[in-house]
Amino acid sequence: MKIVSATEALSHLKDNDNVYIHSVAAAPLALVDAMTERGKSLNRINVYHLHTEGPAPYADKDVSDVFHVHSLFVGGNVRRAVNEGRASYIPVFLSEMPILFRRGVIRLDVALISVSPPDEHGYCTLGPSVDATHAAIEMADLVIAQINNKMPKVQGDGFIHVDKIDFAVEHDADLPTVAPQELNEVEKAIGRHVAELIEDGSTLQMGIGNIPNAVLASLGNHQHLGIHTEMFSDGLLPLIESGVVDNTKKTSHPNKTVSTFVMGTQRVYDFIDNNPGVVLLDCQYVNNTSVIKKNPKVVAINSAIEIDLSGQVCADSIGNRIYSGVGGQMDFIRGASLSEGGKPIIALPSTTRKGESRMVFMLKPGAGVVTTRAHMHYVATEYGVVNLYGKDLKERAELLISIAHPDHREMLERGAFERFS
Repeated sequence: MKIVSATEALSHLKDNDNVYIHSVAAAPLALVDAMTERGKSLNRINVYHLHTEGPAPYADKDVSDVFHVHSLFVGGNVRRAVNEGRASYIPVFLSEMPILFRRGVIRLDVALISVSPPDEHGYCTLGPSVDATHAAIEMADLVIAQINNKMPKVQGDGFIHVDKIDFAVEHDADLPTVAPQELNEVEKAIGRHVAELIEDGSTLQMGIGNIPNAVLASLGNHQHLGIHTEMFSDGLLPLIESGVVDNTKKTSHPNKTVSTFVMGTQRVYDFIDNNPGVVLLDCQYVNNTSVIKKNPKVVAINSAIEIDLSGQVCADSIGNRIYSGVGGQMDFIRGASLSEGGKPIIALPSTTRKGESRMVFMLKPGAGVVTTRAHMHYVATEYGVVNLYGKDLKERAELLISIAHPDHREMLERGAFERFS
């Protein structure tokens, strides 16, 4: 491993290179800045990544003639660029993102990663984000690492020996953080409804945000819960520390909290540091339905932007405007459905912040279906929970209207009558 400056490391970037950037809280921002500066003297660079935290200067207008950004999950730092046509979105299941690299569907020349310092055996770790980065390192011709003393050392698939790193840049920086927000009454009500569906001994998958945190906050009286999830945040820690989550009933990785990345405050990064009870694994494995279904009573808790009256879920766009990505929702919805006693749940407020109904007669023009109506089971709002599984279209409409906001039910009933009568 050759330790150099960021400028020298990125001087090896060439015209038409395909570059992968490490994900979420592990985005190597010193390398990103150096790449953006180096790109100004090149003709074209293709950038691939999942959601990343922190600035994305390569997506700015003034370098759009050089950098062509391909986001597999759209975060706030590239959302405007995607919707203005300066960047693009690749819809793909999280479980299949590593496959794109491993099968050469997307060829990678360079991987920019962030790692913890090497231990006495020469091993660094990928810190809080293994996800598809493990596969990117395998397939890239050139691996450039930002060595960060503030990066937690995490168990699992994220180990990388210094022999696999071509150039290293020493740069210490605090990891980006996302603090939990105070729960409102709607979110608390949704959390209570979902918590009532969760049995002792269940294995949970949840995302980040207030609704997953509201569910977790309502589980204090449960026992022997397990975690097999694509990500977790601070909301899980009280349940682990109190013993509610002990992972003892899992058949896959018993006694371990399994995830593929972690995002939150410094508290959660400190928690996973050198913690043998937490393993971060490749998302091709974690999100594989055949792996998910091995655990008992898998409860998958995901959200949506809107749901139509037949049960189609839009979760990655607002009309034709891309907002996020497919991610792992379908992986876990299907995995939970196949688990013995499993419960796939879509949980969402009944209205938007503007008061518009999230239960809709039809999805907005251009909206993408992330979870199909054939995969749908439970839907929860602040007005209750319904189960669509095995129900015909008319029955589904009636059930979804029953948990819509009262102000919109009459409008939805008229739409259902026209569509299903």
